[in-house]
Amino acid sequence: MALSADDLDPAIWNDDAARDYRRGVAWMYEPEVLDPAVDALATLAGDGPALEFAIGTGRVGLALQQRGVEVHGIEFSQPMVDELRRQPDGDRIPVVVGDMASATTTARAPGGFALVYLVFNTISNLLTQEQQVACFRNAAAHLAPGGAFAIETFVPELRRLGVGERFLAFDVSDEHLGFDEYDTVSQLLVSHHVDVRPGHEGVFRSPHRYAWPSELDLMAQLAGLTSESRWADWTGAEFTAESASHVSVWRKPA
Repeated sequence: MALSADDLDPAIWNDDAARDYRRGVAWMYEPEVLDPAVDALATLAGDGPALEFAIGTGRVGLALQQRGVEVHGIEFSQPMVDELRRQPDGDRIPVVVGDMASATTTARAPGGFALVYLVFNTISNLLTQEQQVACFRNAAAHLAPGGAFAIETFVPELRRLGVGERFLAFDVSDEHLGFDEYDTVSQLLVSHHVDVRPGHEGVFRSPHRYAWPSELDLMAQLAGLTSESRWADWTGAEFTAESASHVSVWRKPA
């Protein structure tokens, strides 16, 4: 059966997910992972303020704030915001609870940010092309002239899919089993996470709409943004045909 956006409930970031989020992605807090992202974002923000779409529990936003950048956030999940508030200095980041495709910050007027950014595949949490285009337009509306919009996301691994296959494993360990279920007709996938630790057994599923870098470039063009750079990761490594992810930056005309 084909997947559809109507069948995939995005309201998965509940109290349990928020509470366990840091443990589930502990590797993303490691300095070798987090520091290059914060370095790059701080450079893009310069002396101006930054707005993180889907700020979550503040993994990147709090670290960026510690670099002296004024950080604001938009977040769909109230439980994730509650968890952010429990973190040291989490109450210093103004956050609007709402959809990143349409919500407007209230602590700062739209059109006043030097940087808007999304990290770790978050653009794919919007499950239709229309929503993703709206997200680009919302980012552009919040940017000051000359401001940057940065996205970190994965490159669909469709080359690994055999004819008639739907599932690709992305993690197999003693603690976790991870499989992506692709529907190439609807351009949707579901990431299945199976916790196999004794006493912690459980399943978590997250829906995504994948998009190629070229499709994201077109979305940026529709929002009035111009392409500036694309890297394989936050270190600035060259993006190639073999890259599994990309960091892309678009700029609002000055």
